[in-house]
Amino acid sequence: MATDNLKPWSYVVLALVGEGGAGAHDLVDMMRRGGRLFYAAAPSQIYSETKRLSGLGLLSARKEPGRTRERTVYQLTEAGREALVEWLAQPAPWPRIQSEATLRLLAGDMLEDETIVASLSHLRKEIAELCEAMDEAERRAAKLPHRERYLRLEYSLGRRILRAHLEWLEEVEETLLSDRGASDDGASRDASGSPAGLPPAEDG
Repeated sequence: MATDNLKPWSYVVLALVGEGGAGAHDLVDMMRRGGRLFYAAAPSQIYSETKRLSGLGLLSARKEPGRTRERTVYQLTEAGREALVEWLAQPAPWPRIQSEATLRLLAGDMLEDETIVASLSHLRKEIAELCEAMDEAERRAAKLPHRERYLRLEYSLGRRILRAHLEWLEEVEETLLSDRGASDDGASRDASGSPAGLPPAEDG
């Protein structure tokens, strides 16, 4: 069966094509906007997977005039639609998360706290870019009335994920930098508990 050769990523492509159909370039654009937060894939993977699914008989392909040249537009075949609906109806598993950011903490004992914070701070720029992409995706959702309410629920989760990462970054920065400050302060004290170079406090 054709579905024996399918992986979760295959169903992502089938779902992006959806009932209305889409060109490979459209799929890449969808990934650049809202999909980027949930599905990691390079444009080359999208192009190759659409061709593969077409070869399996799950997508049909036709040529249409484009702005500068012909483009290939994909549609779900009956077999493709049945495969997608059957897969989507199965219980949804917990999302697979591959977070390189958390590896900085998993191996935190091998780094200086300032190095960890500096590395993670680069996430802020990417989060800002993802927020802008989410804004654009929500504006475009209004042009897809058959999917709009579903997309808005998906983007709601996306915004919660982005907000959670920002809050987490603040917690990491506050914890590691304040801990470092306390450690440095403690190292500067002598056995009496007074800062180095200062006389111990007198009782009374």
